[in-house]
Amino acid sequence: MHRISKRKIPRSILRPLYLVLAAALISPLLAAPPEAGQDSLASPLPTLHQELPDDQYVPVPREGRPTSPAYRFSISNFITVQVNVNAQGQNIVGDAANEPSIAIDLTDPDRMAIGWRQFNSSTSNFRQAGYAYSIDGGQSWTFPGVIDPGVFRSDPVLDSDSQGNFYYNSLTVSGSDYFCTVFKSSDGGATWDSGTFAQGGDKQWMTIDKTAGMGKGHAYAYWTQNYSICFPGFFTRSTDNGASFEDCVAIPNQPFWGTLATGPEGELYAGGAGGNNFIVAKSSTAKDSNQVVSWDFASIVNLDGAISAFAGSNSPNPGGLMGQAWIAVDRSGGPHHGNVYLLCSVNRFSNPDPLDVMFARSTDGGLTWSAPVRVNDDPATNAWQWFGTMSLAPNGRIDAVWLDTRDNPGSVHSSLYYSCSTDGGVSWSQNERLSDAFNPHLGWPQQNKLGDYFDMISDETGAHLAWASTFNGEQDVYYSYIMAPPVGIAEPIDRPVAAASFSLSQNYPNPFNPGTRIEFSLSKAAQVAIEVFNIRGEKIAALLNQPLTAGSYSIEFDGRGLANGVYLYRMKVGNAAKVRKMLLIK
Repeated sequence: MHRISKRKIPRSILRPLYLVLAAALISPLLAAPPEAGQDSLASPLPTLHQELPDDQYVPVPREGRPTSPAYRFSISNFITVQVNVNAQGQNIVGDAANEPSIAIDLTDPDRMAIGWRQFNSSTSNFRQAGYAYSIDGGQSWTFPGVIDPGVFRSDPVLDSDSQGNFYYNSLTVSGSDYFCTVFKSSDGGATWDSGTFAQGGDKQWMTIDKTAGMGKGHAYAYWTQNYSICFPGFFTRSTDNGASFEDCVAIPNQPFWGTLATGPEGELYAGGAGGNNFIVAKSSTAKDSNQVVSWDFASIVNLDGAISAFAGSNSPNPGGLMGQAWIAVDRSGGPHHGNVYLLCSVNRFSNPDPLDVMFARSTDGGLTWSAPVRVNDDPATNAWQWFGTMSLAPNGRIDAVWLDTRDNPGSVHSSLYYSCSTDGGVSWSQNERLSDAFNPHLGWPQQNKLGDYFDMISDETGAHLAWASTFNGEQDVYYSYIMAPPVGIAEPIDRPVAAASFSLSQNYPNPFNPGTRIEFSLSKAAQVAIEVFNIRGEKIAALLNQPLTAGSYSIEFDGRGLANGVYLYRMKVGNAAKVRKMLLIK
């Protein structure tokens, strides 16, 4: 890894006095819904800022520290691997890691990196830019340490460009200034350069244009205006692959605690909270390096609730956000091409539910928005559905995950839940519990929170999730792959009448190495074909294609010679088909 050189810190920029006066006049942040016909566009109060190095840096060598077995878990459609482990793959006892973000190499999906807030000891809130990388599709991780040793860093945000380079946006502080550095890696996150000053401020988010248009490779970032190094601006752009970042501009209506996304033509969308509602702003000029970034409009979006933060000691995440706003744009070329989506865990206005995962969509490029839809399907109104996180697959499937207390009423103990939509967010699949429950109040590194967000990237067959939990009794970072309900390869899937004449079981064992058994049954004689595909939909094996009589059968599949990863097997009987997923881990 390169030795990190210290950069000259930008001079403090005096904030206008009216910010202080305005803070005194603004009512407590997001405390109640607005009156009918009114919209609050206030940014977070400066007094709420918590990204401060209260504790001094104390080196804590990893060698010789106590260890315990790393947490690992898998079921048929979900695998979880601990990321912040030592060289022997063991959990490091006594440290803390949270607020993870993930990047995947589009030229080689087996290469990925996760960054997080690394606390060398849970007795200190001094945090650094932790990172790890994987070269086998997330099945194992190497955690070399931190990017900038001894430097206070927070709010990690990772992304990749279409050439396979990774970028790590990291917040730091000097005096009253909050600013960001973007580090770049050209080897899958194994090493990082010395970083580039990227303007910035608290709770920044970054995205990189992966379209083939004029904005290809552009990096965009925005953050909370009240904590900006370049107030009143709080948005910046890089048009030279991260070598430099432009002077700041403002976004209309000052969205905050949100994210960015690029559309099919490289148009840029910024989505975030806006007081008691949400804001989505669009720029058609951001992709053109010859133009200054300007904004077409900023629309108000109703999610029937307000973003929630600092929700009190009885909440699952007392000292942090309960989830940020996520925006995504469909670039699939399918029936929902160009749709814009917004999702967030919100404190509801129309009922007493403390938090629901709410979703809205726009079919006209962000100008107007649908009525809000609830993603979680629990019937009660007393559970916390927090850290709602959304990502969009290349085929247009919308994936959503969140932490959910429904299984432990009256408690903050939370489990990971999942749902998806294949019709542009009109309807959502039955919620699926993926993990055991854990106590998010364990292992606080002198901060009473599990960070402020998770991060997720979807592919054609599932979602790659970077998240934090306390399965080891302390805060740790995990990589999970969630296998989505199969579509596309299996068309038509499970037709009610035809599919009732046969059944296809989940392979066993799963995960497997190198062999596994696939069982199926027929209620009547039929021609049966069973084939295996990789995650790109390419057929790699034909296991069976012959007429069979009614009865139960099994067939063996040998994955010797195949790479680690997710595979699909399809059983076709006439015009009906069923698909299951299996995971090869060597």
